[in-house]
Amino acid sequence: MSTHKRLGIFSSAVWDKAPVLEVRESWSYTAQLIGKRVIDFIGAGLGLLFLSPLMLGIALLIRLDSQGPIFFCQPRLGRGGKPFIVWKFRTMEVNAEKRLQELEQLNESEGGVLFKMKEDPRVTRIGKFLRRTSLDELPQLFNVLQGHMSLVGPRPLQLRDSDLASKANPDVFAKRLTVMPGVTGLWQVSGRSEVAFDHMLHLDIHYIEHWSLLLDLRIIWRTIQIVVTSKGAY
Repeated sequence: MSTHKRLGIFSSAVWDKAPVLEVRESWSYTAQLIGKRVIDFIGAGLGLLFLSPLMLGIALLIRLDSQGPIFFCQPRLGRGGKPFIVWKFRTMEVNAEKRLQELEQLNESEGGVLFKMKEDPRVTRIGKFLRRTSLDELPQLFNVLQGHMSLVGPRPLQLRDSDLASKANPDVFAKRLTVMPGVTGLWQVSGRSEVAFDHMLHLDIHYIEHWSLLLDLRIIWRTIQIVVTSKGAY
């Protein structure tokens, strides 16, 4: 009797079907990844197109409100720890980075890894509004088109925060860098500035381990709702 006949039903039910199911799961995941990048480029492109009048208005207000450049550009860590320049509307005075050290003792972030102050003296008048509404993040749509960021993913931290985070939770932080950073993420729709650092990392890892295209769409929709209400931002 041949080997194939001795295996009988076991052969057709397991040896034949299992590889097919594995391929289908792989193709499904790959298709979702492709869908994610398509949504990134279409969403960022349409966003810049329709929001350009608003962005021009914001640029004018920044110019009238305080001296300094319209945009704030800063190195951040992208996927695989590769650095890139993130774009934001400037919300602070031009010497904000130099003043950070003198304000460290006033940090209100739990654990001190992230730097957060509800009444940060470096923030300009228009900057407070932009931060509260998250409109300062709009230029990151350019980062999405450049391929440095996705619409949804873990937020790229300042190098100061990244350094402290990598020392506090090296394994978790390394896993955080295995995916492309996002303009918004699970952290932003779960409390934003009100979320403690450890919980933020937990949310980012949860996102990475349970990622799906549907989850991205839900986060995008939830982000729109939160931005409208300005909940949890400062």
